[in-house]
Amino acid sequence: MRVAVPLESGVGEHRVALTPDVARRLGAGGFELVVERGAGTRAGFLDEAYADAGAAIVDASALHEGAAATVRVAPPSADEVTRLTPGSVLVGFLAPLSGPERLEHLRAHGVVAFAMESIPRITRAQSMDALSSQATVAGYKAVLLAADRSPKMFPLLMTAAGTVAPARVLVLGAGVAGLQAIATARRLGAVVSAFDVRPVVREQVESLGAAFLDLGVVGEETEGGYAKELTPEQQAEQQRALEQRIPDFDVVVTTALVPGRPAPRLIPGSAVERMSPGSVIVDLAAETGGNCELTVPGEETTAHDVTIVGLTNLPSLMASDASRLYARNVQAVLEHLAPGGELTLDWEDEITAGACVSRGEETG
Repeated sequence: MRVAVPLESGVGEHRVALTPDVARRLGAGGFELVVERGAGTRAGFLDEAYADAGAAIVDASALHEGAAATVRVAPPSADEVTRLTPGSVLVGFLAPLSGPERLEHLRAHGVVAFAMESIPRITRAQSMDALSSQATVAGYKAVLLAADRSPKMFPLLMTAAGTVAPARVLVLGAGVAGLQAIATARRLGAVVSAFDVRPVVREQVESLGAAFLDLGVVGEETEGGYAKELTPEQQAEQQRALEQRIPDFDVVVTTALVPGRPAPRLIPGSAVERMSPGSVIVDLAAETGGNCELTVPGEETTAHDVTIVGLTNLPSLMASDASRLYARNVQAVLEHLAPGGELTLDWEDEITAGACVSRGEETG
């Protein structure tokens, strides 16, 4: 099975779908890898490394010739969809809930597409869970961004000149990104608290050495492990409670997401106004509108002397390791769809059927 790996075209996207070490393993497992020239350079993987791993290096014009599958990170542009071979397989982040027109284009072009964000969250598919692997990177990077922008040092320091109190960090949302943010802030020496509407995560928060912030707002968990969207009354109660508590913290990292919906608003502008000058908010939900009312998606801004980091696609800021993790997820997906390098799509299989967002000509 011939697999094409393109150079990502999205603005600010530095990751690559397969790394040389994974290309070598796939090659030994019956796959033929074709990599677009320069595909891995921005993530620190040179063409020579792919060639040494047994992959062919080609220009964009020849990338899809004979390719039965294409693996990528970000969704393809309309032009990139037309370059795909009808009947071929596409694997990547495809934003199925927010980009229905793209899915229609894929179906019309006869592409069988599998969205990484649609992989079922079951034990058998853990090695394919790219949402978790990239959220781990995002949670880590969020705390580093906050530490860099905060005027306060994170750890407790006792010096001849006096004692420096540790920074106080609040993490909102204790999913994968939130738990990684907690662990990273703790390793840097901060005093960390966390809040999540799902009481089931309290034990995980406390096991990482953070205090669980009880605001009296309790929500339910979906089958995929996400928090269900709160009612308007619960959201208002949550905002009021956070408005009272947020001024106690030097850094706030927000990670709350609801799949397919705008990010829940956790921090009203009035709460930002009450924070101490120099405080920092890093909003990991910026791409879907932000958890903070004053977040500007894609930008870093200042409001009421508080720095609000609304940068999107944080994993791309750590493209090397983010690509390594993502490539292993993609490897697991390819080996599931094409064991031994032979494409075998079993539509009765929970993973294959659940991740598929276009069956091409079958549904076109």
